[in-house]
Amino acid sequence: MPAPQSRHPNFPVPHGNTLRAKGWRQEALLRLLENVLSVGEDPENLVVYAALGKAARNWASHKAIVETLIGMDEDQTLVIQSGKPVALLKTHASAPLVVMANCNLVGQWAKAEIFYELEKKGLICWGGLTAGAWQYIGSQGVIQGTYEIFMRIAEKRFDGSLAGKFILTAGMGGMGGAQPLAGRMAGAAILVVDVDAARAKTRHEIGFLDEIAPDLDSALAAIETAVAQQKPVSIGLVANAADIYPEIVRRGITPDIVTDQTSAHDLVYGYVPSGIPLAEVRRLRVDDPKYLMAASRASIVRHVGAMLDMQKAGAEVFDNGNLIRTQAREGGVENAFDIPIFTEAYLRPLFCEAIGPFRWMALSGEESDIAKIDDLVLKLFPDNHIVTNWIDLARKYVPFEGLPARIAWLGHMERTRLAVAVNSMVANGELKGPIAFSRDHLDAGAMAHPNIMTENMRDGSDAIADWPLLNAMTMCSSMADLVVIHSGGGGYAGYMTSAGVTLVADGTIAATSRLQTALTNDTSLGIIRYADAGYETARDAAAKHNVGYLPLAEGAI
Repeated sequence: MPAPQSRHPNFPVPHGNTLRAKGWRQEALLRLLENVLSVGEDPENLVVYAALGKAARNWASHKAIVETLIGMDEDQTLVIQSGKPVALLKTHASAPLVVMANCNLVGQWAKAEIFYELEKKGLICWGGLTAGAWQYIGSQGVIQGTYEIFMRIAEKRFDGSLAGKFILTAGMGGMGGAQPLAGRMAGAAILVVDVDAARAKTRHEIGFLDEIAPDLDSALAAIETAVAQQKPVSIGLVANAADIYPEIVRRGITPDIVTDQTSAHDLVYGYVPSGIPLAEVRRLRVDDPKYLMAASRASIVRHVGAMLDMQKAGAEVFDNGNLIRTQAREGGVENAFDIPIFTEAYLRPLFCEAIGPFRWMALSGEESDIAKIDDLVLKLFPDNHIVTNWIDLARKYVPFEGLPARIAWLGHMERTRLAVAVNSMVANGELKGPIAFSRDHLDAGAMAHPNIMTENMRDGSDAIADWPLLNAMTMCSSMADLVVIHSGGGGYAGYMTSAGVTLVADGTIAATSRLQTALTNDTSLGIIRYADAGYETARDAAAKHNVGYLPLAEGAI
């Protein structure tokens, strides 16, 4: 079979049925590690996305991980500390094959400057959620999440449709690059700003951007025409958002929706401040990071100030999870948090029922395997319109990157039901090879992030990180194949803790047991987390599904 296409010639996408490891479970995790580099932003430096989200700490660690995965038995567990393998332990055949922890710093030391110092010493690396956990599937995952947000906004404010609506946003890197296609799929006219011409060119070449405008006047004219015609379109503009957003305000133009997905979480290696050429920024990252941090924060102050002005003028403005509000507030914008976070504003009712971003990857590299699972999803969940609508759109618009994969928002028992059915398909030879299942770390019971996932929780439990830690321990107890705990966020320190899980459907009876146990417990904890916080929707779901929520917990607050 022809190899799946990779973005990087030196990092091919794994495929086929020839095993290098001793079993499909080990081979699956090896292929997922290879896959995140094949779709990564800077694989030569092991960076998958977001400036420093790495798949391994360094190349020596990467080599050791690969060699260990190839040679290990099913009754062993590989232990990885911030991207470096530190132990291969004798456990048992139902234990995780890999457990890892990335970028976890002790409270008072969880600061950006300490992270950078440790990172330069080679003692730590940032896992970047799905990057370090080998779960990233390219832009598709972010496309689906961004599309879901846009559609929830459409339901909330625009009578269910974004036709003839203007979305303004920024950022076309590994995460933000999904925005132009997601906006067009949602039916809007979307303008995406990025300071890096190479990023815009890449998004245009792969079809995410319809065109790259030569200047702001041309960009706004194209948007105005598309809005008048109610025509979906994606326009890119190479410029600095901190300059463009205030200029749009000065011109008296108010978009319908405004957000941002630049790498504002990182003031050194991510965000590019206004007035400093990109080449100079790259020099300052090495020579004067403190100056660059200050310049970035000052630029974000202008950037967010313009977003607040648009909000006052009537735009639907939201933070897309990149900590731009947090940076602005630290820079002196006291009302930065007048801008709501997307999770609380649009998605929390879904999380209360453990509905979130679930994903699966065809380890064979065969696109036909995903097509057959698409058919299965439509058959199993015909009344789940969020999912059926997405599958139809994804088939039409979303290209595969790396290993063929799909993502869909499935909830409690839906994930379990799908995965067990897929495992049967593998066993029966209906698919070309095994399937790996995972989910985003931004899932109901898997993340504590007071400025994103858990902002304004009903019971005030925003900053309590017990839940993702409990999730990871439960996944280990539930026989998952890979379990990870990550921390980091703004400046890569102190802002969040999350847990990730991967399971392999290799067609065996043992896989059925792992999938049933781990996936059911994962979503059960998601419902329980929100039930415990006092959300009636979650408490109703707990009672309906009998997830094991203890009633006495309600009186323990």
